[in-house]
Amino acid sequence: MPLQAASFPFTAVSGQPDFKLALILAAINPRVGGVLVSGPRGSAKSTLARGLADVLPASGESSVPFMTLPLGASEEMLVGTLNLQQVLQDQTVAFQPGLLAKAHGGVLYVDEVNLLADNLVDLLLDVSASGMNIIERDGISHRHPARFILLGTMNADEGELRPQLQDRFGLYVELGQAYSIAERIEIVRLREQFDTDPAGFIAAYAAQQHNLQQRIHQARERLPEVRCADELRVLIAERCHAAEVDGLRADIVWLRAALAHAALEGRMEMQASDILALEPLVLGHRRKATRTPPPNPPSPPPFSRPQDKTETGNSSQAAGDWGSMAPVAQPTASQKRLSFSSESNKVTSALNSIHAALNPSVGKDKGRDSRGTRSGKRDSHTVDWFGSLIRQAGSWPLRALHFKKQKTGQSVLHLILLDTSASTLENRLFAHAKATVLQIAEQAYLNREQLTLLGFGNQQVTTLLPKKRAPKSLRRFLDSIAAGGGTPLREMLQQALSYQQVQQRQTPGLKIKTYLITDGRTAQPLHDVQLLGEVLVIDIENSAVKRGKARALATQLRAPYFSLPVLLAEQR
Repeated sequence: MPLQAASFPFTAVSGQPDFKLALILAAINPRVGGVLVSGPRGSAKSTLARGLADVLPASGESSVPFMTLPLGASEEMLVGTLNLQQVLQDQTVAFQPGLLAKAHGGVLYVDEVNLLADNLVDLLLDVSASGMNIIERDGISHRHPARFILLGTMNADEGELRPQLQDRFGLYVELGQAYSIAERIEIVRLREQFDTDPAGFIAAYAAQQHNLQQRIHQARERLPEVRCADELRVLIAERCHAAEVDGLRADIVWLRAALAHAALEGRMEMQASDILALEPLVLGHRRKATRTPPPNPPSPPPFSRPQDKTETGNSSQAAGDWGSMAPVAQPTASQKRLSFSSESNKVTSALNSIHAALNPSVGKDKGRDSRGTRSGKRDSHTVDWFGSLIRQAGSWPLRALHFKKQKTGQSVLHLILLDTSASTLENRLFAHAKATVLQIAEQAYLNREQLTLLGFGNQQVTTLLPKKRAPKSLRRFLDSIAAGGGTPLREMLQQALSYQQVQQRQTPGLKIKTYLITDGRTAQPLHDVQLLGEVLVIDIENSAVKRGKARALATQLRAPYFSLPVLLAEQR
């Protein structure tokens, strides 16, 4: 085998039994729905994924296709396009297969699937559900079967996976990074042997590779005859019900995987052990976390300001300071319980000013050009070869070129960084900050835009709401968020920058609007931190002695600055 074509043998990988089992079951029954594996770098995710094709039984003389979908792939690369070379040579329109067609009967591998562009995710969802790729665009209509093992790897630290795509993966494996000393030595030893003599190393494992290939082939042949008793179906249903999974996909996947497990073990009757062995793989990404709703907080006594945090940078803090306070829930300022001239309307008016700072074009003229007419799609600089050739069929050379319409829509993500430290509780500014978050979320919902809410307090940064389409209502969720402890503002800004970079890698052209809602009270140095894109600082400091740290941070970030207490006072 040539050196450049050598791949590390599947059976030579040390450890990772759950990942190996998941891959083998998906190979036995592709209707399981593929495998998603999450784990840190260096945990053999890609090695096992690429090694799977070598142990899949091949049909005839052809080898099993293994296709990789790169993150920067275009839609045409995935679904297929027009064969321009044949058009130029023969003047006939012909379809050129994409990765979906090439992967039929094999493996479609997506490394860092959580960073895949949204439009490609949507295409994968459609095809993985139907097993058929249908292309109808620019006068071309074509369809072809596209049944493959969808295999995705991801590092959760680099961004989450869209729930719709996550659920499409039948089995899920989360790899740890804890290796014993003996395991580390063995892994390094095997890798060194492979790098020194790839051909010899592969030959040494040829028998094991062949045996596994035969087991998969025999299990495939046995699978249609494996039976499942009704009491075992009840067991699957009970487990899924207890896990509070959405829909019935988990039940279907679990049955298919358990039948494949029994076939792998050489049995014609499924057993309870087949079901129980696969519970983590089926429910790991579907099980709902059991959360006890927080009790309604008692009416707090009149707020008395505890001793302020030291700003000398010392790690020790006096008793009774902000960092030692227990978290306190402060309900979101409610508009419904207040009169027309209430504080909530002042918050709304303040937010209108804040929203205008990041949305100068929003208003009655939205969607209109400088002449006041409704703007539509304009021609881009990309040639529409489909349209040009179809419109001038039989005419060569082409008399004119037609151009694709420019896409005017732009994906928008509202990233809200909410200070949840104890100092924000003063004068109920935390409640007003929540009302501001609610107003931002409502506007994002109306525009069908995405929202992410990160909190920083209690000496930690927390993802309060992961990236998703802005929900219609957040009030009850916001009410449950408590404030307490210190302000890890530096860690928040560093993580926010990393999150912005990941999102822009995932969705080129994504517009991120970042709202930093904080009083800025921290002893951490902030002189070197930065954020990307449009940033707005909303200061919620309301103390007798103004420190002005949020204003200084806004200057450093070159961001518009608003003081929420001042805006509230101006509306009185």
